[in-house]
Amino acid sequence: MPKGTGKQLAQNKKAYHDYFIEETFEAGIVLQGTEIKSIRAGKANLKDSFAKIDRGELYLHNMHVSPYEQGNRYNHDPLRTRKLLLHRKEINKLIGETKETGYTIVPLKVYLKNGFAKVLIGLGKGKKQYDKREDLKRKEAKRDIERAFRDRQKM
Repeated sequence: MPKGTGKQLAQNKKAYHDYFIEETFEAGIVLQGTEIKSIRAGKANLKDSFAKIDRGELYLHNMHVSPYEQGNRYNHDPLRTRKLLLHRKEINKLIGETKETGYTIVPLKVYLKNGFAKVLIGLGKGKKQYDKREDLKRKEAKRDIERAFRDRQKM
């Protein structure tokens, strides 16, 4: 099964707008208590989240997982830092790449794979304002072409 496939539960659409994603990695998440139930219900949000390497381990910060409704006192802190599970070679590669200026680790989406919650993280290089404008122009042109083609087929 290729990376990033499975039942998609949350996506960070802003990441593709703000970064050039050069490489992706699939990571497991260490969850507590009722977090998996909330994630399966689609109550996860990656909007302002980021990944950081601390003492040779990868952590996901600012991922919001809403408390589970039936969880009562067993619920968790919605914005807690979660550990990501990767092979040592992959973490070492990320450490080497992020030492370079401009590279960051961005979570792209959360999905289920074989019953486990996974995060697709990408190695991204920040876009400049003119890069973002260029992408928007390209998308708009593609949309106009598709619209014209669709209208022509209807005739």
